[in-house]
Amino acid sequence: MSDVVVALEKAGLEVRSDAGTRGMYASDASLYRVPPLAVVRPRHVDEVAAALAIARQTGTPFTSRGAGTSVAGNAIGPGIVLDFSRHLNRVLELDPIARTAVVEPGTIHATLQKAAAPHGVRFGPDPSTWPRCTIGGMIGNNACGSRSLAYGRTSDNVVGLELLTAAGDKLDTTRPTGQVVDDVREVMAQHLATARTEFDRFGRQVSGYAVQHLLPERFDLTQAFVGSEGTLGVITRATVRLVVDSPVRVVVVLGFHDIVAAGEAAPAVVAHGPTSCEGLDSRLLDVLRARRGPDAVPPLPRGGAWLFVELAGDELGEVESRARKLAADGIADDALVVTDPAVQARLWRIREDGAGLAGRSPADRPAWPGWEDAAVPPERLGAYLARFDELVAAYGMSSAPFGHFGDGCMHVRLDFPLDRPDGVKVMREFLIDAARLVGEFGGSLSGEHGDGRARSELLPHMYSADAIALFAGIKHAFDPGNLLNPGVLVDPDPVDASVRPAFYDVKPLAMAYPHDSGNLAQAVHRCTGVGKCRADNSAAGGVMCPSYLATREEKDSTRGRARVLQEVVRGELSWSHPSVHDSLDLCLSCKGCASDCPTGIDMATYKSEALHQKYHGRLRPRSHYTLGRLPFWSRLAGWTPRLANLGTRLPGVRRLALWLAGVDKRRSVPAFARKPFRRTFTPTTGGTPVVLFADSFSDAFSPEVAESTVRVLRAAGYEPRLPSGRVCCGLTWITTGQLDSAKQILSRTVSALAPDARAGIPIVGIEPSCTAVLRSDIHELLPGNPDAAAVASSVRTLAELLAETPGWTPPDLSDVSLIAQPHCHHHAVLGWKADADLLAATGARIKRLSGCCGLAGNFGVEIGHYEVSVAVAEQQLLPALDAAPDALVLADGFSCRTQVADLRDRPAVHLAQLLDR
Repeated sequence: MSDVVVALEKAGLEVRSDAGTRGMYASDASLYRVPPLAVVRPRHVDEVAAALAIARQTGTPFTSRGAGTSVAGNAIGPGIVLDFSRHLNRVLELDPIARTAVVEPGTIHATLQKAAAPHGVRFGPDPSTWPRCTIGGMIGNNACGSRSLAYGRTSDNVVGLELLTAAGDKLDTTRPTGQVVDDVREVMAQHLATARTEFDRFGRQVSGYAVQHLLPERFDLTQAFVGSEGTLGVITRATVRLVVDSPVRVVVVLGFHDIVAAGEAAPAVVAHGPTSCEGLDSRLLDVLRARRGPDAVPPLPRGGAWLFVELAGDELGEVESRARKLAADGIADDALVVTDPAVQARLWRIREDGAGLAGRSPADRPAWPGWEDAAVPPERLGAYLARFDELVAAYGMSSAPFGHFGDGCMHVRLDFPLDRPDGVKVMREFLIDAARLVGEFGGSLSGEHGDGRARSELLPHMYSADAIALFAGIKHAFDPGNLLNPGVLVDPDPVDASVRPAFYDVKPLAMAYPHDSGNLAQAVHRCTGVGKCRADNSAAGGVMCPSYLATREEKDSTRGRARVLQEVVRGELSWSHPSVHDSLDLCLSCKGCASDCPTGIDMATYKSEALHQKYHGRLRPRSHYTLGRLPFWSRLAGWTPRLANLGTRLPGVRRLALWLAGVDKRRSVPAFARKPFRRTFTPTTGGTPVVLFADSFSDAFSPEVAESTVRVLRAAGYEPRLPSGRVCCGLTWITTGQLDSAKQILSRTVSALAPDARAGIPIVGIEPSCTAVLRSDIHELLPGNPDAAAVASSVRTLAELLAETPGWTPPDLSDVSLIAQPHCHHHAVLGWKADADLLAATGARIKRLSGCCGLAGNFGVEIGHYEVSVAVAEQQLLPALDAAPDALVLADGFSCRTQVADLRDRPAVHLAQLLDR
């Protein structure tokens, strides 16, 4: 343990210096990896000062960090990293009359908005990461967001800052006095001509320091400090300005031949006074459709690129009139006026997910930040985009541009060939050429993300030598020892130093990773760090990431886990390292990230691989032999169900049995059915044949669900039959990482199902998680198996099959109030749209829940997981149950029904039972 860590701990600070934490905080959302010495999570301002004092005394670099969503590498550092988001995250004051709020630097943007909304005000800047980025991070980078045409940059919305200088002095930027301020004025006096001519040329020029605000005629330390990327001081409190939001919004989607035409049209669009003018390329939408299917993008005007334009005001008629005038103005090839808020939300979600979606290039290769934030004067954007496309093509790369076109700001990620030996060299050469191009257009290397490690070295291509000297003088005045975020802006690290992605060939692997060329390193590096897993995604119907929302620990986020696994594939950590266990232990294997993460991370699959690698050929936890092989034990119990149930009911025997099984004593144990479904099923003839996949849960625990499914299918004109022989999807073996056994089990099942699948007979699943295995996991475990592919393409949920059935109509359920809890795998893998459409057709009153129920198969019953399981249920499920005690609960998942019964003693029904009322 280093002397610095010892000193931090002696000071009573909350310190993390284990290998896993250092790996998690070694990266932000950039392509850089700089492991810190230690991570400190200050609980109050005095602890910030204490950590800074230790850094100063020991000469240790000091980096401030919010949510870690910075794409330029300005939230990582080699010394002490201060994570403000864990504790210093409160809204301290809110004055709706003065329209100001006082916040701590770790306050999440969405938290401030939630506090301000009841007063009819909001914080204006809204970057796409607003559900998880922090106000301190926005101040550090001078973030802008989609509506900067209306609300300006962060610098336009900050009233005052309280901060600590590198020397430990407190400084209030609204009352700038002291030696530091005198030194800054002296530096400015030496470079006045440069400060007056090279800066503030257009709105998105944010690269370097905002020295125009330090001119003697307009000296404003608050404005100057915004965008300094943590290199001049440590923010401890911020007073921000709030704005009144217009109540009416209308979106006009303008279609163009290509992205160049969209860029050229942006200034004409801005003349119509929009709050937002966002550009998207068809290449980005193609990636989205490939990831989430053709229905992921709502209907758009014809074209190869689009501008999403938002107009706002107080009166619907007036705003609609402006929107239709814009649509008819001849600016675009085609136009669409969108007034439906739900459709608008879908459009903005595409834009918000842009950075994550762009993590896969149009050529289906990993794409990286590094040149994702350049801006040029808006009137030159079209010409710049044309030249930029030529430059990308010259390097043999591909891109999908998007961004704030009304401001001249373009975001893009590029498929640098980092898997090649010369990949980093190629990246460096491209960045230099790209910087020269921006300089040629009078642009800015950064439009809102900061320069960080990605662009600071390139600043001489944008600024004169005198401007660079001015930056150095300001830095020295505030931080003479270069303590604060060194390597950024002044005396920068090379842009090709400490590049994170590394595609090591990790072998042997149990999973196939078909979407990543069989490369686990490439799979885990899908995580670009955008941090959507740290946000509450329930408003958009999402699931990810339930354990993080329960604990608020970075190690329990999808991103944190991906970072730890990146350390594994690099060889820095072994599969059996405690940090790997700590990070993956609370992963529910819900697969929410597989659908909700814009980069396509599938942590459930990676966890299965990690468990396989750790325990292969070794003794496993007790629960792996019991819960992990539950179908085997349930088949045995099926012969003597009364005896098996008695063993779980007798107090003394029950406690011992639960302990032996690795089950928390606070959990109830579902009773085995008196007769398994398979023994009571009687086939008939006459209908259209379908194969009913009677999973182990439906067979051994809930035969009534399978029986209802049979009746519903027969009423719809089908004749269900069971596969020949006993089949199982191997789910419990998969989730516990017993993948050799899972492959054998699944292979036998495929052999049994393949003849029917090849004959075109649908295979109908009952339990969503088992159905999802046959639809998705089958490709990971049995790659290249044509029978497996045939089975996967034949699998249907009950709702999907009924939707395809001519003449079938659902029953009238207009007298029913439903709380619907979609199973996580249903949401993430199968999709719940068919179910939603079917339920809507019944006329039932439906409250669809987002998020996970918290049980998640074996997770919620295992010893050590109970508290987190309940905390996850408390996010969505339990409040909804308590608010509607008389509503019928719909839950297709056996685990979901078990959680409802366990925590609220309420029954829940499967869709088949609902239709079979």
